[in-house]
Amino acid sequence: MHLNDAEKAMLDGCAGPVRRQAMEHLLAVGRFFDAETLVPVSQAHVMADTEALGESGVVWLEALATAAPDHRRVVIPTITDPRGADLAQHGRLKQDPSFVDLERRAIVALRTLGVLMADTCINYQTIMAPVFGEHVAFGDTGSAIYANSVCGARTNFEGGPSAIASALTGCAPRYGFHLPEQRRGSTRFHVTDRPDSLSDWGALGGIIGRCMRSYWEVPVITGITGAPTSDEIKHFGAALASYGSTALFHMVGVTPEARSLEPLFAGPAPEAVLTVGRTEIDAFYDSFRPDDDRLDVVVFAAPQLSLHELAALARLLDGRRIHAEVALVVCTSPELRAAALRMGLLATIEASGALLLEGVCFYQMHAREIGIANGWRRLLSNSAKLVNIIGGYGYQPVLAPMDRCVHSAVAGRMVP
Repeated sequence: MHLNDAEKAMLDGCAGPVRRQAMEHLLAVGRFFDAETLVPVSQAHVMADTEALGESGVVWLEALATAAPDHRRVVIPTITDPRGADLAQHGRLKQDPSFVDLERRAIVALRTLGVLMADTCINYQTIMAPVFGEHVAFGDTGSAIYANSVCGARTNFEGGPSAIASALTGCAPRYGFHLPEQRRGSTRFHVTDRPDSLSDWGALGGIIGRCMRSYWEVPVITGITGAPTSDEIKHFGAALASYGSTALFHMVGVTPEARSLEPLFAGPAPEAVLTVGRTEIDAFYDSFRPDDDRLDVVVFAAPQLSLHELAALARLLDGRRIHAEVALVVCTSPELRAAALRMGLLATIEASGALLLEGVCFYQMHAREIGIANGWRRLLSNSAKLVNIIGGYGYQPVLAPMDRCVHSAVAGRMVP
């Protein structure tokens, strides 16, 4: 790989051992993917919840944090993905205290490195959305696909160590979706019926994601009339990334690199490999349909809820009470929980018996252990991403629109 003088100096240790280690990591990744150079990045988003880190990962972070102050601090704005515990409310979920202690240690280490503890996967709705053409180092799949596709920024899926290495050096290997040629369309899908609800948009993302054959494949979606809202396309992209390991999509007439169909492909635009309408979306719901109406927990998370979603949930819960045998868990960012408190939304949500958590996402909180501790198996959500992931943690997931989820939580069983 070809390095400039500043990059060579960091590799030689002129900026301290932590930045040298970071440069060595970036070079190893770049050589693996045949990158010729590094690209400057302007911000980083780090996935570093303690379920993923484990004890050894936290020890590694703590070792970085022991370096001299001038040599250990990040050089670009750097924020965190959701954490593994809400430190104010973990007891209500019966989380293991050892997990919470590990979380506290990780937070101290990240803060020492100069990382901003935003604790959100919806940074594009909460903190600072990247702009068209901006090169960034984002780790969360949902934030990366939104940045690439909706904002027109450039990033690959960066694992925690890679995102931290970029934060410490201000650069990332120039490969994959940093390159114009990798951003061309690969496969075309046509939509005949516009999704109605957020869970419909997630179902559409899941359907297309199930068809993906490679991380490098870039789906092109035609047939969507009228721009989706930020929440709609958020649920679509999060599900597409979850089911398909997909980092970029183009939606013709909607996303910034897809003003028209033909220029998206290296040659003539292909025919659609799949046409998706109401029948296919309904079949996706049916793939999660249970045999009975038992219900243990309703979860709104993955991605965290926006302020508009919190307002919609508050309207549905206003004056109602969650059934005593069912739990309702809601996850959002710390900034939006504070906004919900200020606007009275939090009071309405919590008056129903629901639990609103900040800075976490359900599947990143040692969800298996939470389920065992609380006796939860049957889980209902409006997030297609969550129902895709959570089955691996011992749950029986069901997908439904938000209003049906709330009605079911109040009834104490799943209702049509």
